[in-house]
Amino acid sequence: MPAHQLAPDISNDPAGVLAAEQAHLAQSRTALQAMREHAQSLSADAAGDWVSRQVLQSLLDKRVAALADHPDTPLFFGRLDRASRDDLPGVIYVGRRHVHDGGSRPLVIDWRAPVSRPFYQASPADPMGVVRRRRFGYHGGALTAYEDEPLDQGGEIGPSKILTEEIERPRTGPMRDIVATIQPDQDAIVRAELTQTVCVQGAPGTGKTAVGLHRAAYLLFTHRERLARSGVMIVGPNRAFLSYISSVLPALGEVKVDQTTVADLLGASDAPEDPAVAALKGDARIAAVLERALWLHISKPEEGLVYTRGVHRFRVADYEVREIVASLRGTTRYAPGRAALAQRLAHQVLVRMEQRGDSPDDRVQDAVARSKPVKQLVDAVWPKVTPAQVLFRLLSDADFLTRACHKSEISPDEQEMLLWRKPYRGWKSAKWSAADAALLDELADLIERTPSLGHLVVDEAQDLSEMQLRALGRRCRNGSATVLGDLAQGTTPWSTTSWNAVLRHLGQDEGEVTELTLGFRVPREVLDYAARLLPAVAPGLAPPQSLRPGLGSLSVRPGAAVTDAVHEVLAREGSIGLIVPDALTAEVSAALTGIPHTVLDPDSTEEEHRLLIVPATLAKGLEYDHVIVVEPAAIVAAEPRGLARLYVVLTRAVTSLTILHNQPLPTALT
Repeated sequence: MPAHQLAPDISNDPAGVLAAEQAHLAQSRTALQAMREHAQSLSADAAGDWVSRQVLQSLLDKRVAALADHPDTPLFFGRLDRASRDDLPGVIYVGRRHVHDGGSRPLVIDWRAPVSRPFYQASPADPMGVVRRRRFGYHGGALTAYEDEPLDQGGEIGPSKILTEEIERPRTGPMRDIVATIQPDQDAIVRAELTQTVCVQGAPGTGKTAVGLHRAAYLLFTHRERLARSGVMIVGPNRAFLSYISSVLPALGEVKVDQTTVADLLGASDAPEDPAVAALKGDARIAAVLERALWLHISKPEEGLVYTRGVHRFRVADYEVREIVASLRGTTRYAPGRAALAQRLAHQVLVRMEQRGDSPDDRVQDAVARSKPVKQLVDAVWPKVTPAQVLFRLLSDADFLTRACHKSEISPDEQEMLLWRKPYRGWKSAKWSAADAALLDELADLIERTPSLGHLVVDEAQDLSEMQLRALGRRCRNGSATVLGDLAQGTTPWSTTSWNAVLRHLGQDEGEVTELTLGFRVPREVLDYAARLLPAVAPGLAPPQSLRPGLGSLSVRPGAAVTDAVHEVLAREGSIGLIVPDALTAEVSAALTGIPHTVLDPDSTEEEHRLLIVPATLAKGLEYDHVIVVEPAAIVAAEPRGLARLYVVLTRAVTSLTILHNQPLPTALT
């Protein structure tokens, strides 16, 4: 039987088969609308109290939102004809969410359900109980084609035309889901256990970002109750990137997942800073300095405690106070230790009351702990501090910094680098840098424990400093993570060269590192051209491979005008990214006067036009059907890891890449 023969048991007429499938789609859409109307009819008034009503109403609202239909996308994209006759239907339609009719008969099965796994994993060598897999092509919300793959007859199945067309389909706007095109190696990552941290080294076009998002959706489906309590968070490099991926999870029915950047998570801080200083602050060696700096605020008790109650005075000797402080110091976080000190002192007072014949209870102990003598002693010995106070003192007081660096690996020259040249007047007026934000977060965790999420997805992780990784690791210390990135795309001065080191700083040493090297999005001709840079930016990585030859997809044009290249690609279907050196953004935008376009900035939340001018530093993680790159040499010269930045820029194209240059191209490309 040919690889994509029509289904003989339904009809020998392709049009008739497609009409029958369209009818099932229409029935499914009607059923989904009924499910949504039923959810809308439910009331939270039955809940007993106001708080319960608000919680229930919130759950109902999420349910209604999750049942929203997307008219431009079919409810299902595949079908499985099963050989076994068990409790499951013989025919299963695989889609983005579960749909059932009024009698609870499943019309569409969620792609994340275990029974849907053969759609992604079954093969003639291991059919997994499936006789035939059917893929559907579609345009808008209508089915336009189908393709059958027999799985019970051995042999091999050739490449799927529908699968290839879906991968290559031009698109505008945000990133879309890939549920119809997930490959077996991607599916294995998506369905990894919740307890397993997975680190994905993904070459350009391998779909690592989409895999991470789909894993979040899969885990939310499989462990809904657990993750509803502990939470899932997506962390991206900037807000423009988050805007680009924002539609994926809602399209999969997951409407309540926090998405943020490292800067927003740690507290936006944008004071300028020397990259060398920022790199030093991002070094994990600083963690020990911060811990010592915090505990240096505790002083040795020189006096005891005297507590007066009525005509009686109760004393706790100075040596006893020192013993209590010593027993608490370093065995707890700073704030709980301070609270425990007050309670321990109060307990000693209660012991003396009992020795006098009194019978004090817990309320008396709490009153003693809050009393003025105890509070004064605690403030003197174990003062209340904020992260900003500690870091301000560390960066402005050379003697204190030297004490905090005692027995650390921070050299005197590095200590000199850390000190502010012109200290601020006080900690409240200090302006913090992005690197400082991670240090403040570290101190905050030393003072009070940071709550942990159930699962964290971190994209472009290769660009995070060790201290930023520690900050993210605190957010999943009791959970797991999906770590995504590409060592070849590291563009910060502190970019990592080892995923094992990333996992160590995240506190996820048992994480599994896996690699995606087969690209589906970037044409081979483009990817091979960009890979010429790999020996310079990531010599340890094997060149990525692409399934798509993309002959004619690459054009290098010395001396060509930007406007001419733009007019040429505007005549073609799909999105356009005009990637330029940051310093030329305004100049290129002015040259396009009269041509509708939008200039991307770090906080962009939407694209108003097909044509988007993208500063090179914002291109990471984005992709466009057609990419025009202006002056590669200027992109390289703009930053220390400019060749890595250029590698990122050259791998954003899905259909075509045009390179315009007046300056000589970097040697590696010629």
